[in-house]
Amino acid sequence: MIAEYPYAPLNDPADFASRLTAAEEWTHAVLESREEGRWTPTETECLILADAMAATNPLHHGRLPPHTGESVYVRLGRIRNWAGVLRLAARAGGWELHPVAGTDPYVLTRPLGMADLLSGVYALAEQGEQWQRLMPAAVDDLNAAARERPSPRPRRLPRPLEEVIEERAPGFAKDLAAAEGFFTGPGSLEDLLLYFS
Repeated sequence: MIAEYPYAPLNDPADFASRLTAAEEWTHAVLESREEGRWTPTETECLILADAMAATNPLHHGRLPPHTGESVYVRLGRIRNWAGVLRLAARAGGWELHPVAGTDPYVLTRPLGMADLLSGVYALAEQGEQWQRLMPAAVDDLNAAARERPSPRPRRLPRPLEEVIEERAPGFAKDLAAAEGFFTGPGSLEDLLLYFS
């Protein structure tokens, strides 16, 4: 049901850019299709989308992205959770997620629908899962550095986790902020249900 995406390495800025572009273009194209009446979501599609939105509530207390005052673990979790929820939504509706990066949704002759919306958002949500794979190695780096500096006080990480991840994946902080902008805040995916009411 869900294809494995043949994306580039975790820290390839071009890979992130293509994912973000795909997410924006496909989401916009599907919503445009909805507004113009070429796609009328079924009741089931609306219910599944509402459940997906509830399951991915960012709980950011209305603060605008980027959410730099919060831990990188929480920030990544907001994005990463979308990937699992979208896979569940696709299974629930019987849709297949397909790779959309590098494909122009406007050249398709078929009408766009729920599978396209989920696939477009998934292109970027999956990046959160890829970033999450950087965490254990970054934490190991921090713990090793802390062990090298013995102290009678309780150990504290010598540097912020985000800084160590940035070393492993240059551009991470900027890309994470851009992803947060897509998923949270006014005019973002948080407003998606407005198009289905």
